[in-house]
Amino acid sequence: MAMSVGKKGSGRGRFTRQPMAEINVTPVVDVMLVLLIVFMVAAPLLTVGVPVDLPKTQAAPLSGDTEPLTITINGKGEIYVQETLTEPDALVPQLTAIAENGYEQRIFVRADNSINYGAVMDVMGRLSAAGFSKVGLVTETDTSPAKKPGTK
Repeated sequence: MAMSVGKKGSGRGRFTRQPMAEINVTPVVDVMLVLLIVFMVAAPLLTVGVPVDLPKTQAAPLSGDTEPLTITINGKGEIYVQETLTEPDALVPQLTAIAENGYEQRIFVRADNSINYGAVMDVMGRLSAAGFSKVGLVTETDTSPAKKPGTK
């Protein structure tokens, strides 16, 4: 507790302690700054939870305001809608049910780098046949220098 020392008006030279009526906000600011740093570090880790090894590409990332619906195919060939495991035959009915609830955004397909190309095209074909036209593939940005065609 912060206190101030001052003379009482008696003139006898005796000091008395009077409580200070100000609030010390320094500890509150310190705690808020620590929380800000913790959340800034933790926020990028809160992305879609199914781990996959995405292929690399030179394309620039797309910008968007809303979070798209994400379909993930992991290395075992399992299909996830957001973070929910889904059977391939149940994929279209589940997405149709989501679309009936007013969902008109894009759908992103994330596939593990080791997955068969046919498995990805099977999911893309199911989406196309169901009438979903805003479908995109997700890759990671390749930071290595670009290679010329025909060189190793």
